Amino acid sequence: MTNLTRRGFALSGIAAASMTAACGNGVGSNGGNEIDARVDTTLNYLYSTYPNMTDLRDKSTGILVMPVVTEAGFGFGAGYGRGALRINDVTVDYYSATKGTVGLQIGAQQHAHVLFFMTDGALSEFRRSNGWAAGAGVQYVVANEAGNVSTETTNLLDPVIAVIFAQAGLKVGATLEGIKYSRIIP
Repeated sequence: MTNLTRRGFALSGIAAASMTAACGNGVGSNGGNEIDARVDTTLNYLYSTYPNMTDLRDKSTGILVMPVVTEAGFGFGAGYGRGALRINDVTVDYYSATKGTVGLQIGAQQHAHVLFFMTDGALSEFRRSNGWAAGAGVQYVVANEAGNVSTETTNLLDPVIAVIFAQAGLKVGATLEGIKYSRIIP
């Protein structure tokens, strides 16, 4: 029984690593220029697909853009992506997003997400932290069936607003719960 448990654990880890590697999420990219190019493409897509997102952009003090986050799991799951923090449309830092999960799950998924920091305090706390985790304080803005994204006035007062979009894959749903953001040197 112990051998089966160890074998199952090892196979789960290998499957998750294989699916993550196969999804091409920018791991091993050539530094900041490639990340910045992906961030530009992601923001162009976001603003052209959901024009009312420019309201959030214009009112935010900073924007963290994760162009591709890949998640995969078979019992045990993992996720990873790299992106950039922009203030006044200029990249000031690069970040990784990592996630680990355990439970009934199988499949792989990719998505993009953007965190809009709506207050100076929220942005400062994020930048000072030694690894910031998205939690209950993050408000989500989601696309409806018509492809519109609603941004209510109450949302604009929240310190951090997350937009998840461009989901593809076999896993259902995407959330930022449990994702840890860490500053990196690309």
